[in-house]
Amino acid sequence: MSETSGGNRLDRRKARTRSALVDAACQLLATPKGTEASISDITDLADVGLGSFYNHFTSKAELFDAAIAEMLELHGRLFDETTAGLADPAEVFAAGVRMSVRLSATHPRVAQTISQVGFQYLDSADGLAPRAYRDLTEATESGRLDIDDLTAALSYTAGSLLGCLHMLARDPSLDADTAADHLAASLLRMFGLSKKEAGEVSTRPLVQPTLS
Repeated sequence: MSETSGGNRLDRRKARTRSALVDAACQLLATPKGTEASISDITDLADVGLGSFYNHFTSKAELFDAAIAEMLELHGRLFDETTAGLADPAEVFAAGVRMSVRLSATHPRVAQTISQVGFQYLDSADGLAPRAYRDLTEATESGRLDIDDLTAALSYTAGSLLGCLHMLARDPSLDADTAADHLAASLLRMFGLSKKEAGEVSTRPLVQPTLS
């Protein structure tokens, strides 16, 4: 019994150490150092010994990959929470964009991670990219939006989002809510809605995610 209990304690301690390292990497992604932070920076922030790092990760790159994956997975869950129950494909797409821009205020670590990843974000299996592609496809097939090239439309969306997050990071005095609504409306107009309808869809009540 004590042997099993000891093993469980060891497993829990290992899990806490790994979690502390990933959390430290997530925090560093939201700083100017980003992925340039050293292993010593990471272990100091995590408050674990330098040797403990290599019990969990073979390299700094592997740790940052895990941290980025965690942030993108959180972004995906935030997207799902925000868009749950919405029936209009155009509104689903707009809500995802609006929520993602507002991350600069609501979840800065996630926003900074997206900025760090840049256009590699388009290749991610999680987060906004696959969901936006899915929603743009549904909106096009239903006739709600008019898109000739879905891959290009996703690139426009990702590029606009990255630019918006960069702008908000450089000038914190800007209003993220306004920027989010304007970006969503502009994209909807690009994808076939009238100015009036795009504005209306992009200002509908938006669910504030509760996940952190």
